[in-house]
Amino acid sequence: MIKKKHIAFLAFLLFSFGNHLFAQENPDAIALVDDQLENNFYEAVKQRGIENYDKAIVAIQKCIEKEPKNASFQYELGKNYLSLKNYIDAENAFKKAIELDNKQRWYWNGLYDVYYQTKDYQKSIPIVEKLIEFDANMKEDLVSLYMNTNQHTKALELLKDMESKSKLTSAMEFYKLKIQESNTYSKPQKEQLEEAIKKSPKVEQNYIDLIVLYTSFNQEDKAFEVAKQLEKEIPNSDWAHVSLVKFHLNNNDGENASKSMFKVLDNDRMDLKIKHRVFNEFLIFAVKNPTYLKDIDKAIPYFDNDREINVAKEVAKFFWKKNDLENATKYFEKGIKKNSDDVEAMELYLEVLIQKQDFQLVTKKAEEYLESFPTQVGFYFYAGLGYNQLKEYKKAKNILENGLDFVVEFNPSESGIYNNRFNVNFYKQLIISCENLNDNAKKQVYTNKLKQLQK
Repeated sequence: MIKKKHIAFLAFLLFSFGNHLFAQENPDAIALVDDQLENNFYEAVKQRGIENYDKAIVAIQKCIEKEPKNASFQYELGKNYLSLKNYIDAENAFKKAIELDNKQRWYWNGLYDVYYQTKDYQKSIPIVEKLIEFDANMKEDLVSLYMNTNQHTKALELLKDMESKSKLTSAMEFYKLKIQESNTYSKPQKEQLEEAIKKSPKVEQNYIDLIVLYTSFNQEDKAFEVAKQLEKEIPNSDWAHVSLVKFHLNNNDGENASKSMFKVLDNDRMDLKIKHRVFNEFLIFAVKNPTYLKDIDKAIPYFDNDREINVAKEVAKFFWKKNDLENATKYFEKGIKKNSDDVEAMELYLEVLIQKQDFQLVTKKAEEYLESFPTQVGFYFYAGLGYNQLKEYKKAKNILENGLDFVVEFNPSESGIYNNRFNVNFYKQLIISCENLNDNAKKQVYTNKLKQLQK
C-alpha cells in the first residue's frame, strides 16, 4: 500500500512539470522525450529519497540537458547540492531557477538556505526582503539578520513596525530589549533601577523593568529575587506571583500556588522563560500531589504559541523518566496533537507503547504516521516489531521490507544511504518474521547482512 501511494505521488510530480511537454510539434518524437524525462526525474526523486544525492544529481542533470530552461529541474539540482553541502553549485542552481522563474517562493527559499547555512548574513538580507513578499512572518528572520550584521537601527525600525500590527514574540521582545539596553538606545540600567526602587519602593514599573532586564540576560535567579522584593512591597502585583508560586509550594499550598501560577501565565508581558520556570516548579509539585495534575492540563495551552518548546512533549518525557507510562502516553498524545510534524515525539510515543506492550496500538499508530511520513525509517521498524509481537509475521515481513526498499537500502560501499540506528534492529525483526514463516532463504540473506553490520 505504501509503495503504491509513493509512486502515485511521484507520478503527480511528473505530471506537474507542465502541459508544455505534450504540446510540441512532433508528437511521436516528444513521446520518447517525455518518457526519458519521466524516468530520469523519477530516478532523481527516488535517489534523493534514499539520500543518494550524487546519483540524484546525475539523473536531474539528464533532465536539464533535455530542458535547460525548466526552473523546477534547477531547483531539484540545487536541493541535492545543498544536501551534499556543495554550497557553490547549490547557489548557482538556485540562482538559475530564480532567473528562469522569480515568482516561486521555494526557489528563493533554497538560495536563503545556502546563505544561512554558510552564515553569509549580508547576502541573506536581500533574499529575505524578497521572501517577505510571499510571507510576512519572514520579518522575524530579517530582524535576526539585522542583529547579526549589527544593523540595530534597521532592526528596531522593523520591530516597531511589527509591534504596531501584532504582539511581538518572545524572541523579538528579546532583540528589542537588547537594542534598547545598548549604549545607542539608552534605558535605565541595573544600578539606576535598583536606586529607583530604594527611593520609591511602591513604584511597580521599576521592579518590572529590572525583572525584564535580568531575564533578557538569562539571569532568572536574580529576576526571581526582584520578584520576591516586589511581593513584599506590592503583594497585589501580578509580577509578585512569580515568587508567590514558590512560597505557596514550599508551604504545600497547592490551591494558592495554582492561582499564582495562572496569574503569571495570564500576564502577556511576562517573559516565556519566567513562565516556563514557574510551570516546571508547579509540575514537580503536581507529580507528588496528583490532584493538581488537572492544573497542568489547563496550563499547557498557555504555551501553544511557543515555537521553540513543545511543552506537552517535555512533560511526557518528564513522566517517562519517572516510569509513569500512563501519564507519558497521555502527554505525548497531547504533544503530537499540538505539533503534527514532530517525528521525534511520535517515535518516543511508540517507544512508550512498546514498554506498555500495547502492540495493537503500536502497529495502528506507526502505520498512521507512515501515511504522512513515508520516508521515516523508524515507523516501518515499529510497525514490524508490533506485528511480530502479535504473531502476524507476514504483515511484519512486508512492512519491514518496504522500509528497506524505501529508506534503508543496504549498501555498505556507499555512505549515507542507510540509517545505522535502525538497520541492525530491522534485520533482527526480519529474521524473526522469516523464521516463523519458514522462509529460510530470506532468513539467511538477512542473517548475513546482520553479521556484516555487526562486524
